[in-house]
Amino acid sequence: MRIHQLSSQMVNQIAAGEIIERPASVAKELLENSLDAAATEIEIQLQQGGKQLIRISDNGCGIHPQDMTLALQRHATSKIAQLSDLDRITSLGFRGEALPSIGSVSQMRLISRCAEAEHAWRIDVDRDPGELIPDALPQGTVVEVRNLFYNVPARKKFLKTDKTEFTHLENLVKRLALTRFAVGFKLVHNGRLVWSLPGAQSRADRDQRVADVLGREFIDNALFLQYQEDDLALSGWISLPTFSRRRQDMQYFYVNQRVVRDKLINHAVRQAYQDVLYHDRHPALVLELSIDPALVDVNVHPAKHEVRFRDGRRVHDFVYHTIHKALEQAGPGVTVAADGEPVLAAADADTAAGAVTAGPAPRRDIGGTAGAVVGINATLPLSTRDQAPHYQALYGTQQAEPAPAARQAGGVDATDPETPQSEAPLGHAIGQLHGVYILAENRQGMVIVDMHAAHERVTYERLKKDFEHASVVSQPLLIPAEFKLTALEAEALDAHQALFSQLGFELRRTGPESVSIRAVPALLQQADTVSLVRQMLDELMEFGVSRKSEQAVNQLLATAACHAAVRANRRLSIDEMDALLRAMESTERAGQCNHGRPTWKQFSLDELDRMFYRGR
Repeated sequence: MRIHQLSSQMVNQIAAGEIIERPASVAKELLENSLDAAATEIEIQLQQGGKQLIRISDNGCGIHPQDMTLALQRHATSKIAQLSDLDRITSLGFRGEALPSIGSVSQMRLISRCAEAEHAWRIDVDRDPGELIPDALPQGTVVEVRNLFYNVPARKKFLKTDKTEFTHLENLVKRLALTRFAVGFKLVHNGRLVWSLPGAQSRADRDQRVADVLGREFIDNALFLQYQEDDLALSGWISLPTFSRRRQDMQYFYVNQRVVRDKLINHAVRQAYQDVLYHDRHPALVLELSIDPALVDVNVHPAKHEVRFRDGRRVHDFVYHTIHKALEQAGPGVTVAADGEPVLAAADADTAAGAVTAGPAPRRDIGGTAGAVVGINATLPLSTRDQAPHYQALYGTQQAEPAPAARQAGGVDATDPETPQSEAPLGHAIGQLHGVYILAENRQGMVIVDMHAAHERVTYERLKKDFEHASVVSQPLLIPAEFKLTALEAEALDAHQALFSQLGFELRRTGPESVSIRAVPALLQQADTVSLVRQMLDELMEFGVSRKSEQAVNQLLATAACHAAVRANRRLSIDEMDALLRAMESTERAGQCNHGRPTWKQFSLDELDRMFYRGR
């Protein structure tokens, strides 16, 4: 075949093959045009999952009559004019391929009216794309797409059932509704109203929209965070670790209000949750990253699903540290004042102002600016280290009292003997259940604590801090513990002797295949030291000699903490139980153990009353 010029129809159909996979692809392009046109109300009408009809109407700025025919030509756009515009793209679409591509594989009608026009104009693309016909319409645009792929049978055969195609469309509307809160969305399928989401301006309205789209259970188990550092800002909702999913089907991430799928962001989220999430589970989240458009390239994927950051490492670390800090602060002390307003544990009034959006707030908010995440009663400055012998019984040794933190007005001061412990977040212990659970009474009602899981987290966090600050206190053993090594274990011990010393262990080789344990970290002196060192050697052999990463060290510390934590059927006194409750209140990420299991559960008086039909 000789070289020849393709027809414009063929060129458009080839372009359609790049961006139009199914009805949801059509809707995405049209909805993005509506949003770029500053629409505040958008209605989507569908028939047969979008295969028979997709009709999207908006109240945006509309198209000038002289531009309507041009809008149907390839590479015709109002969103960029020169090459430098590609460096700072703020619109969702900009290539000018959507309308001609869609029109080449469907029967499409375009109706639009701009503010200065006396009436609307219509073009029936599949008939005479050059003819403008007067029509009736308020300001805005309507695009009707009928019989998708009617002229490309091979593509039509690959469409799925009406239900499947509608599910893809519904998910698209969900994704857009969770970033464009000021826009009202209405979704109608086969004449039945599916979604009607009014514009959400206030924080309470945004919470309600998230609950409408993702379910009330998500918003009731979510932290709201709002944090900015220089030209990066992150805001939205992240689930508590106890609210997790088998799949990543409830993760919505946006960059400058653009829906994206990004491996770098996914990795940052996984890292932030790795210390608190149960095995093979995924968090739920709705997060918006705001960044200077010049620092992100959105022109790297035909369907604009992916982006490229100029400084990916900085973005990764910003997302990781922000989520990590929010989870760190989400302890038992997170509360809300009676009027629903956040109670900020801010260092100063200037930092507190604006840290959390005003208005009715959910139970937990995290916010901040300029390098410090500010929480709500995030970690009350509770002290147990001076409660000997109760602290010593639980943690093995008495340590120096840390410097007191600033206390916010109205907060609970656990060091004040006048403050009743029932005022503290986890209350006062009243007993032990089957040697496994601590029962406590607080102002809200009853708290049940898994004592092993809770003690494990407390010990783990203290080991991490001691290791980080190179302040691990060793406790010499009165009688050294000796055991035999395999050749591989001996090799691993020699390779990691410095790491063991840094962790607070003193291990001496007493023979080619034997070792003596002379000292252990003071927090772990109650543990089975031989079993602990053996397991740590096994993990070091699995990690490899060269893998001395933070994750590997944390795994070793988690193993150590698990061995040191109180076991089931160990009877604790009331004072020992209270010491553990106070330690939990001052420990980061105390809501989950090192394996992601919850450590405590609150039952309100209302819940208890409902259980026993009180007041009915």
